[in-house]
Amino acid sequence: MFDDKVVLITGGTGSFGRRFASYMFANYKVKKLIIFSRDEFKQHEMSIQLPPSQYPIRYFLGDIRDRERLFRAFNGVDYVVHAAALKHVLAAEYNPFEVVKTNIIGAQNIVEAAIDNGVKKVIALSTDKAVSPVNLYGATKLAMEKIFIAASSYVGTKETRFSVVRYGNVAGSRGSVIPMFIDMYRRGIKELPVTDERMTRFWMTINESVEFVNNSFYLSTGGEVFVPKIPSMRVVDLVRAIADDCRYRIVGVRPGEKIHETLISSDESRTAFEYNSNGIELFVLFSRLNFEPVIIPKCKKCRRLTEEFTYRSDTNTHWLTVNEMKETLKEFQ
Repeated sequence: MFDDKVVLITGGTGSFGRRFASYMFANYKVKKLIIFSRDEFKQHEMSIQLPPSQYPIRYFLGDIRDRERLFRAFNGVDYVVHAAALKHVLAAEYNPFEVVKTNIIGAQNIVEAAIDNGVKKVIALSTDKAVSPVNLYGATKLAMEKIFIAASSYVGTKETRFSVVRYGNVAGSRGSVIPMFIDMYRRGIKELPVTDERMTRFWMTINESVEFVNNSFYLSTGGEVFVPKIPSMRVVDLVRAIADDCRYRIVGVRPGEKIHETLISSDESRTAFEYNSNGIELFVLFSRLNFEPVIIPKCKKCRRLTEEFTYRSDTNTHWLTVNEMKETLKEFQ
């Protein structure tokens, strides 16, 4: 799919963008890979790892808030991964409209630039916090999802298709609790802060998230939300996985934080299907805008979920053990 094509990643200097870029070069012969981001220093750092002299990569400074800059960047682009976002939950609570400008207005700018430049497919990265959101970050991601799904319905005669991938915490990514815990332990702090003893989260590695986005491009026909089947973990078990002599102290739930996260709500299950083919297992949420009768031919390898199905981190059937987490953590220690 990506051979001899131009691929652009917004927020491309982040944890996901860096790994996705390396994945593209390892698995495809892309014509050009464009890293679109607003931080020139991170672009410089990334260019040392992936220099334009050795790879067909270009570093494009810009902000997704800037509509005109996006239109310029999207010229001649075939596929877009939209990873740019303001993601810090507490920062979003204190700076609400800054997050709205990036996560919502920026998303609309991407839709317009993609359609008018003839981009083939755009996949946006969402989060479990977009489901029944209790914080502004989650609410802006929900709005972003709605913008992208609706965009597939008004492209008209254009070929551009929009889809969303929605997943949980990515182990070791920027903002993840894992680097913070490891850093604290290295500094001799063996009592780590946990907000609530009951807290659970979905778990995914960066490599798994890259593979999932790649597979979603192949499955996408426009208007879907793709949700991976991933394990859950208990935060107190993560503390034990950091080191055998680690302890935890309860510090209380922060503003806008949930005890458990949800990837599919019971309300969404009415348009949700389970997909299982060629070793790929995931859930697909179809848009209510075109749910019937289009949905059946769109997903011939899908099984409809029951109406009250929910996919929550505390009721998940797949759980990571402490030893399994220790294996993953070796990459960061």
